Amino acid sequence: MRGFRTICLFLAAGPFAFGASKEIVELQRDVALLQDQVRALQQSVDQRVGSLQALVQQTLDASTRTNTAIAVMQDRFADTLKQQQQSVVAPVAGVGNKLDQMSEDFRAVRESVLDMNSRLNKLDAKMTDLQNTINVFRNPPSAPPPATGTVEGTAPVQSGPPPGMNASTTYTNAYRDYLSGNYDLAMQEFTDYLKYYPNLEFSPNAQYYVGDIYSRRKDYENAIQAFDAVLEHYSENNKTAAAHLKKGEALVALGRRDAAAREFRDVISHYPDSDVAPKAKTQLRDLGLSAAPAKTTKRR
Repeated sequence: MRGFRTICLFLAAGPFAFGASKEIVELQRDVALLQDQVRALQQSVDQRVGSLQALVQQTLDASTRTNTAIAVMQDRFADTLKQQQQSVVAPVAGVGNKLDQMSEDFRAVRESVLDMNSRLNKLDAKMTDLQNTINVFRNPPSAPPPATGTVEGTAPVQSGPPPGMNASTTYTNAYRDYLSGNYDLAMQEFTDYLKYYPNLEFSPNAQYYVGDIYSRRKDYENAIQAFDAVLEHYSENNKTAAAHLKKGEALVALGRRDAAAREFRDVISHYPDSDVAPKAKTQLRDLGLSAAPAKTTKRR
C-alpha cells in the first residue's frame, strides 16, 4: 500500500520535474549565451583598448618627434640669429663709432669756423677803426675853441681841453692802448676825448670802447649805460649795431634775458647785413629763442 502511494506520488510529480528540468536547461543555455556575449564584448573591448593604446602611443611618439624637431629648429634659429647679430652688430657698432668721430670732427670744425669768423670780425673792426684813425691823421678835426668866462674878481676860467691836447692824438693814443690791452689808460684817454670832444666824428667810437672796457671788467651795469649813450646821444653810426649787441650780451650776463632778446632782435631786424647780425642770431639760439624775421629796411 505504502509502495503504491510512493509510485503514485512519483508519477504525479514527474511532469513537474520534467518542466523544471526544461526551464533549467533553457536558463543554462541563456547563461551560456550571455557568457559568450560577455566574452565577445570583452574581446571587442580589449581590441579597442589595444587599438586606443596603440593610437595613444603613436600620438605620444609623434608628439615626441615634433618636440624634438621644434627643439632642433629653435637651436638652429638661435644659432642663426646669433650669427646674424654678430654679423650685423659689429658693422653697426663700427658705423656708430665712425659717426661719433665724424660728429666730434664736425664740432671741432664748426668751433674753428666760428672762432675764425670771430677773429675776422674783430680784424674787420680793427681795420675799420684803423682806417678811421688814418682819416683823422689825414684830416684832423679842429678842436673847438676854448670857452672862457670871467668871474668878478678872478682871472678868466678856461673850460676847453688842456693846452697841448689834440683830438686826433688823444683818440689815436686811446685806441692804441685799447688794442694793447692797457684798458685802464685807454679808459682814461677815451673819457678825456669824450669830455673835451663829445661831438666829433669818433665820439661814438670812443663811447663804444668805454662800454666795451666796462664789459671786459665785468662791470655790466656801467657797460649798459655806456652803450645806451652810444644809442641815445648819437645818430646812426658805424657802432650802433655793435652797441645793441654788446648791450644785449651785458644784459645776458646780468640774467635779464627778455631785455637782451630785444636788443638781439633789434640788431637782426634793423641791421640784417651788419657784421654783428650773425652773432645776434647765435645769442638768441643760445637763449633758446627764435630770431625775429629780418626786415629789409634799416631803422631811421
